[in-house]
Amino acid sequence: MSDDQTWRAPGSSDDAKASDGTGPDGAVPPPPPPPPPAPPQFGEYAPGGDPQQPAYQPGYSQQPGYPQPGYPQQPGYQQQPGWQQQPGWQQQPGWQQQYGAPGPQPGWAPPPKPGLVPLRPLAFGTLIGAPFQALRRNPKITVGAALLLQGIPTIIVSVLIAGGVFLLVDRVANADVADRGTLAAGAIGGAIVLGVLAVVISTVFGALLQGIIVGEVSRETLGEKLTFRALWQLIRGRLGGLIGWTFLLFLAGFAGIALVVAVIVALAMLGGTAGVIGAVLVGIVGSIGLVVLVAWLYTKLSVVPSALVIERLPLRAAITRSWRLTTGYFWRTFGVLILIWLIVYAITQVISIPFGFLGLMLGGVFAPTSVSSPDSSDFSAVIASQLGVNVISAVVGAIVGAIGSVVQSAAISLIYIDLRMRKEGLDLQLVRFVEARQTGNDLPDPYTQPAPTATWPGA
Repeated sequence: MSDDQTWRAPGSSDDAKASDGTGPDGAVPPPPPPPPPAPPQFGEYAPGGDPQQPAYQPGYSQQPGYPQPGYPQQPGYQQQPGWQQQPGWQQQPGWQQQYGAPGPQPGWAPPPKPGLVPLRPLAFGTLIGAPFQALRRNPKITVGAALLLQGIPTIIVSVLIAGGVFLLVDRVANADVADRGTLAAGAIGGAIVLGVLAVVISTVFGALLQGIIVGEVSRETLGEKLTFRALWQLIRGRLGGLIGWTFLLFLAGFAGIALVVAVIVALAMLGGTAGVIGAVLVGIVGSIGLVVLVAWLYTKLSVVPSALVIERLPLRAAITRSWRLTTGYFWRTFGVLILIWLIVYAITQVISIPFGFLGLMLGGVFAPTSVSSPDSSDFSAVIASQLGVNVISAVVGAIVGAIGSVVQSAAISLIYIDLRMRKEGLDLQLVRFVEARQTGNDLPDPYTQPAPTATWPGA
């Protein structure tokens, strides 16, 4: 309204002209454009839309960017570049890749696995499964060495013992009654000699087998497959320490058992109720204590063969080395050893028990009257059939036991490698050695190098 215009009441002449469609000069003014309705705020109803449904519902019933009902003539509202064509909303190619399934981070790679196990601290399940995998990675060495160094000697010793026992028992059974006492004493002495011989043979060949398997597993970890001659060169200078360590274990166990038995016998010889009760209590408590002591010492000293062969340490230094490596990881080491032993023992028993029942049945078939008349000629037939079954059982048991020894020795070697990875960062040395070998460079044996300063958490 200008200054020269005055207010007029509705219904005046000018208003009448306006109502007729003419202005003050008779010209027809253009109709004013209707003001564009403001876009509804969040939660308001759109004009012309369904009053029961909000027109702005992104993320629920309609996708943002589609035309809303009630806004057919709102180009600014439907074609808002920041709303419908926003690259980060509908057309961003990295939207799903960034928040959907993240890919591997740049610069990260899994630890290498050139051989038997990955070159990182080993999980508990890996320590249980990898010893069995070692059997099939190089069977000429593992199974072949087991049969050659432990299976065949055990079979020979079993046959010799069975033949000697049969001859001694048959001689006692066919001798005069007056001479049976002397012959029985001689038979017992001969059986003791055969038993000692069996222990010596099994100890020597068992130590040799353990050294070969420990060396084989340590090289399999690096992806190497050595021949039997190369492994022999590796352990040839360590055989004395291995045999000495095996005999030391045997003597320590024998001394502990002898001590407990001596105390029990001494208490029993006192006589009376107190002596008998004391002998029983000492037998129970002493046996439990002896088992606990043996388990503890064996776990603490379990990696002595690995230190002897892999690090080429003398026996005393290897004992100290094993004690330090297992410190802080006793229960983990004990768990692996006991589980491996239980698995091997169960397999051995499943295979060996049927031969025991077979021996009992054959004894009844070949000599059914031997039990009622032990002085008859059928007694020798019973002994022969029983010994024959025992020999067959010993052969099968020797084969299974040899393979079980391979698994247990492989577990000891892997425990040693895992402990050094956790406490000394051995995996860094192994990875460096493998990478250098792939590029054609030569590095010293990583197992004999000084331990780096890096260690794994929790070591």
